[in-house]
Amino acid sequence: MYGFVGAGELTAAIVEGLSTDVAEPPAVFLSPRSHSVGQELASRFPNVRVCQSNQDVLDNALTIVLAVRPPIVQEVLKDLVFRPEHVVLSAPSGVRLEQLSEWVAPAGQVVRVIPLPQAARKQSLTVTYPDNAVARELFDRVGGVLVPSDESTLEVFSAATATFAAHLDYLTTIADWLAEHGVAAEAATAYMTHVFGQLGQSLAQHTGPLAELTGKHMTPGGLNEQFMTDLRRDGVPDLVRRALDRVLARLR
Repeated sequence: MYGFVGAGELTAAIVEGLSTDVAEPPAVFLSPRSHSVGQELASRFPNVRVCQSNQDVLDNALTIVLAVRPPIVQEVLKDLVFRPEHVVLSAPSGVRLEQLSEWVAPAGQVVRVIPLPQAARKQSLTVTYPDNAVARELFDRVGGVLVPSDESTLEVFSAATATFAAHLDYLTTIADWLAEHGVAAEAATAYMTHVFGQLGQSLAQHTGPLAELTGKHMTPGGLNEQFMTDLRRDGVPDLVRRALDRVLARLR
């Protein structure tokens, strides 16, 4: 049985992954915070129930997934009564284990996790720390688990997830450029979605260094090499590194 405190998109993705095409899905107890999300999930999956309160979630489940925004974590937890047998899997970025353990005491196990929206398709490689059997069991159901060597390294992974919107904005820029040069906006979006969707599939099947895959997508003197060289000359890789450093500094 799994309980979720917080019922946003991340919770919805995990619950969908846990419940879709499963012969015996686990019981899921949802926070009432986002009533529309919870009711939609409960209407689709008979194993899902929306609780009357966050404390009701804790009273019904021993594995608790905390999925609320980082600024409100303490406020959400302050009135909740945990038991020693609770296992708390915390998704909010930047909230360290030492602080979490204090806020959820006397819960016996506290784990930080970085689930991805791809959990809905059972394709989330979830970073967890420390290694924990309960966390592995849950997140193996929705993709898999990666355990870093320490909490500081988990923060590095967390910083990397801050690049999602920028990547999509990059694709939007290319689609807009196509439209500016006479391509219908719908066709431009469809083409970019297709091209980079297919590239994503190649990436998912690749096991070597990313630089190796980069080399396979350009030829000496070709257009891909020209474009990449221009971006490197204009300092784009350094801009990315500096932005990631600022995100990491904020997390730490």
